[in-house]
Amino acid sequence: MRLIQWARYSSPWILHFNSGGCNGCDIEVVAALTPYYDAERFGVLLQGSPRHADILVVTGPITRQVAKRLKRIYEQMPEPKFVLAVGACTLSGGVFHGSYNVYEGVDKVIPVDVYVPGCPPRPEAILHGVVRLIEKLRGGGR
Repeated sequence: MRLIQWARYSSPWILHFNSGGCNGCDIEVVAALTPYYDAERFGVLLQGSPRHADILVVTGPITRQVAKRLKRIYEQMPEPKFVLAVGACTLSGGVFHGSYNVYEGVDKVIPVDVYVPGCPPRPEAILHGVVRLIEKLRGGGR
């Protein structure tokens, strides 16, 4: 069991979920994964399948149309799973706040562990959020 826990916090795999918007946060998430910021020093690997991911990185405003997909992807992830909300649109709806079809934050759909505010947040802030999630993994969960 200790070996499994060590492997989880030594190489957290992330799944990036883009729900739309201006794509500024998406560019910053991709920038955080480049060799310049060296996210691999924490063992972070971008994964394409929710069944293999430990951390779900959500960007963009959560619309009523995309909420069901997001919830289904979240449910497909194995335990322990963590959510990193990136950007103002994901946290509160951003410039779309008050629209009839936009939720006022991703936490209205799925539970969020770490919030990274900004429009868009810097790659350093995103990496800081990932490090905080790794610390939660070491702690053994929520």
